[in-house]
Amino acid sequence: MDSFLLEALVNGILLGGVFALPALGLNLVFGVVDVVWLCYAELVMVGMYAVWFLYTQAGWPLWVAFAACLPVVSVLGLLLHLLVVRPLLAAPPINQVLATGGVLFLLQGAMTLIFRTDFRSLGVDMPPMEVGEIFVSGTKLAAFCAALVGAALLWAFLKFTYVGTAIRAIARDREVMPLMGVDPQRIYLIASAVGGALAGLAACLLVVQLDVHPFVGLSFGPITFMICVMGGLGNMLGGFLAAFIMGIIVSVGGFWGTTEFSYVVAFGFFIVTIFARPRGLFAR
Repeated sequence: MDSFLLEALVNGILLGGVFALPALGLNLVFGVVDVVWLCYAELVMVGMYAVWFLYTQAGWPLWVAFAACLPVVSVLGLLLHLLVVRPLLAAPPINQVLATGGVLFLLQGAMTLIFRTDFRSLGVDMPPMEVGEIFVSGTKLAAFCAALVGAALLWAFLKFTYVGTAIRAIARDREVMPLMGVDPQRIYLIASAVGGALAGLAACLLVVQLDVHPFVGLSFGPITFMICVMGGLGNMLGGFLAAFIMGIIVSVGGFWGTTEFSYVVAFGFFIVTIFARPRGLFAR
């Protein structure tokens, strides 16, 4: 195999690991609350600004800025549920989508007013690693490992804790679980906080790879939604696997052409997939 193609495949796997985190958070919220957060990428964007500000302006150590980002975005997820989503739980789905879409433009506008549209960078980069004939970005490899740890912690939380069991149960049948003693509103709040924390962790991994600006969510937000739909909305494992598929498609497409071409291929593959499997590749 051509060494450059092999390098593109490896980078695609690393990219898929980073894509998996926001996809898991979005799937978690949808599976439990049954509302799509159209502004999920903008929560990640706010977290990226938080890390940038704490590290470059406030002078905090990078790991402290990362640690602070998670609760900040988690609280933002709680506020989104309390102020926007919960009042609309009984409303038609289009109202919920439009409301979270309004929050998307609100956050973009607020960040534009505060930070302008300048591109900002942490200026942090790790040296590449040479494995055989290929070079692997140290920054992407570290982000990939952190993403796997975050996904594993989420799996353990959902699998081995009482609250995680309640989250999985209410995602499967939200009508019956209140009869079994589970408070749906409490579970909704916990799921929103965990979804926000996953957005914060994704922000920590992306801020070292992308420049921060108010519209940075457009670079990964649409593909995150594609991953969730392709894996089956609400299906955590399906979204996780679909993230790696899309990561490889984007990376290999960029190898054969330009970045724009790779996203055309990714969107084309998504459309064909949805025609063949309307409920997603891994829908159950």
